[in-house]
Order: sequence, then structure tokens, then C-alpha cells
Amino acid sequence: MDFSRKRNFVWLAVLLFCVGCTAAKDRHSLKGKNVLFIVADDLNCSLGCYGDPNAVTPHLDNLAESGVRFEQAHCQYPLCGPSRTSFLTGLYPGQSGVRDNRVLLRDALPEVTTLPQLFRQHGYDVVRVGKLFHYDNPGEIGTSGQDDNPSWDETYNPVGRDKREEHRIHSLVEGKFGGTLSWLESFGDDEEYTDGKVAQIASRKLEEFAQEARPFFLAVGFFRPHTPFVAPSKYFDLHPLSEIQVPNKEEEALERLPLPTQKSVRSRPSQLNVPLDTAKALIQAYRASVSFVDAQVGRVLETLEKTGLGDNTMVIFLSDHGYHLGEHGHWQKQTLFEDATRVPLIFRSGDEHPFVWNSDRPVELVDIYPTVAAWAGISHDPSLPGIALFEQPDSVVNRRAGAYTTWRKGVSLRTENHRITRWGQSGSLGWELYDHRTDSLELFSAATNREMASLFDSLSQLLNHVDSVNQVVPMAAGHVNYNAEPLPRTKPLVKATNAHWP
Repeated sequence: MDFSRKRNFVWLAVLLFCVGCTAAKDRHSLKGKNVLFIVADDLNCSLGCYGDPNAVTPHLDNLAESGVRFEQAHCQYPLCGPSRTSFLTGLYPGQSGVRDNRVLLRDALPEVTTLPQLFRQHGYDVVRVGKLFHYDNPGEIGTSGQDDNPSWDETYNPVGRDKREEHRIHSLVEGKFGGTLSWLESFGDDEEYTDGKVAQIASRKLEEFAQEARPFFLAVGFFRPHTPFVAPSKYFDLHPLSEIQVPNKEEEALERLPLPTQKSVRSRPSQLNVPLDTAKALIQAYRASVSFVDAQVGRVLETLEKTGLGDNTMVIFLSDHGYHLGEHGHWQKQTLFEDATRVPLIFRSGDEHPFVWNSDRPVELVDIYPTVAAWAGISHDPSLPGIALFEQPDSVVNRRAGAYTTWRKGVSLRTENHRITRWGQSGSLGWELYDHRTDSLELFSAATNREMASLFDSLSQLLNHVDSVNQVVPMAAGHVNYNAEPLPRTKPLVKATNAHWP
């Protein structure tokens, strides 16, 4: 080998060594920025840390005590698929075009970069266990559902006895379990249930990450407390039927509200005028399911601490939307009342000096994307509409004028003290206005109260402005196909117990 060739070879070796060191440095620099992203399905704020005296949720309560709890976090669409598309892309439903459970993400947004995909692009190992993007629950348990393959390196889709024992489930509509009210007090150990298996797999992945010292984004999606409300009997025992209270229906208050509001509440005939004993059984089963999920979250968090990852992993816990349990005479979601829009949202920094406080300022789930990216030091498209909730981990929450939610022909804005809701263009189908300082249950709309005219004018103008801005499609969305065809209501399911994506 002549000298010039030797010199070139040496330079190549040095270059490769430097590249390797740089890559190793980049990978090492990610250490301390791990993400544990936990999502519950159909969970309202029936948690001890949110002031519910009947809740038995010690693990989520402890998480809230060691992090930041948002008192006024609201979803952008009170339905599973559109809400999950919204917070995983950072886009409002009017920007994404996804307002239906049956619209696939990539059919509507072929070019968008999701939150987990962003971390994958920056060298993280990105793993999903359970439900993150929309699944027909319980129909698609054990499959990949309507998942987004580009978002993940690995996916796991466990199935447990709650799916195999559907023949035992009580339901208001025979043979239906997900879209209607259904419940079952069952038997066996937690690990036999789908969510128990989700926690088990997530814990195993944490142990692997700890051994390999790899930066990770672990997304853990629980299927409960979505219907059917199925949990082991020990969780039912925590909530005796004798202690269950059923909300008053307040039919007269509903009659005074705009017709679209009444239609939202009365959209499911089988859930109108639910007998008192049945209502108590349903609320008991929901609360049992919440306690069951809390226990599974506790298992995952315990593993996080045992592996030594707790001090360098940020934890995010949320639900996709709220949930009615008889309030306004309504069950489940799909309204613009507080019960359906408000969600639990907890952040724990995972820093050496964790910050612990509560915030009562309105925040939106679209804020999660820029907040998590900023915490990890990852740049994201600045055209996204969400705001990073902290300039620094110990700084005050960036302020919003209000939290925005849309549902069908309605839009709603929750400010610190009020909620204003508009139905139809320019309010052609009616308005609602609630003062949460005196009417936290949203029973008495003041939209036509002359004494509130000045407040109504200012809030309606604010809502109209926010709604207009939230329709503008940012560059981050890429091409948007607003004519994406929804999937048929009955479709073949493709089983995918787990997968590794290239």
C-alpha cells in the first residue's frame, strides 16, 4: 500500500471513529430524557388527586403529589379516535380533518409527524403497549386496531380474559359491549386481564431498557375504564353499592338548553331513564375499573423506580376525554359539557430536582406534543398550534385564554371561570354560558341573561376568534385529505400480537 493510500486509510479510520464517537455522544446525551407516556381510555377526573372523595386511586394520587397536576385540562374532541389523533399529532380536529373514529390517520394526514414518530426520528427506541391510536374497544383488543406503523419500533397487543369472557358481560343492548353501557364483576388475578398484561409487558420493557441503557419513549395504553367495565371482584369490593350516589337527572334544566345539546344527551335511547339499581351497578363497575387501572399504573411506576429509571424519565399520564356517569341524564361521552371535555393530566419531570405543584389554568391536550418535545430538548415544527406548558421545568404554566373543544356543529371554550358554547355558524343553533364560580355542574345557562350581556359579548367574540384560528392548517400537518373515506362499520380484523417495524 503506497503512502497516499495509507494516509487515506488512516483518515478514513479517524473519520469513522469520530462519527462513532459523535453518534455515541448523541445517544448518551439523550440519557435522562426518557419518556413514559401513559394513556387511559374514557377516564374522567374521578380520582383522589382531583378531589373525588369516593375514589380509590392511591398510585395516581402519589404520581400527582410528585409532579404537576392540571386541574383544567380539556380534550379537543370528546370521542376516542379524533381526540387521540389530535394530541398525538398536535393538531386540532378542524386542522386534521379527523372527526370520526373510522377515519385512519394516514388517510387524512399522510405526511404528518406524530409525537412518538418525532422521538423515533431522534434516535429513541419507541415502543407501544396497548391502545394509543384508536381501537374499537373491545372489538379490536388483541389486534393492531387503527394503529400508525411509522410511529413505533415495536408494538404489543395483548388480550386477556375480559375479551374472552364477553359472553358473561351484562349489557343494556344485547350483544353490544363497547358503544353501550356494559359491565362485569369477574374473577382471577390482574395479570389475566388485558390491562394487567399491558402493565406486565410495559414493566418487562422497562427492565430491558434499564439493562441496555437505551433512550426510550414507552407508550402504555390501557383499555379501561372504557366499556365494558370489567375488573376483578376485589376492585368492586372497594366501592360498595350502598355508597354509590346517582346524579339527579335535571330534565327541566336540559329543556332550556339549545336543541343540539338536548340531542347530544338523548342520542342513545337505551341509556335514557336507566333504572336506579342499574345506574348504581354501572357507577360501581366504572369506579372499580378506575381502581383497577390505577393498580396497573402503579405496577408500571414501581418497575420504573426499581430499575433506577425514575430519576431520568419524564412521566405523562392522561385520558383521551372525560365521561358522563348520569350527569345531565347522560352516560359516556360526546357532549360539550365539562363532564365530557375535562380530563386528568399529570406530568412528572424525572429530573434530579423535580417540581411539584398544581395548576388551575386551562390547558389543552394539543399542548402535550410541544411540552414533551421541549422537555426532551427535541425541536419540533413551530407551526404546531399547541404551546409548551413550561418555558423551564420549574417555571409557571404558559397561559391560554381558554381550552377549546369541538363536537359536531358545536364549539366550546373553557376559561378559568366560565364555559361558553356555540352551536351552528354564528350561533344559529344556540348558545350556552356557564359561570363555574356559582354553577360548577353547568345546569343554568346564562347566555340569555341580560345582566351577563357584556360578559357574553366578550366571551363569544373570544370563542369566535379562537375557533377561526384553530381552523388554519399549519405547515406541520402537510397535505390534509379532508375527503378521507371512513372505514366500513364492519371490517375484518388483522391479528398482530406484537410487531417490530423497520
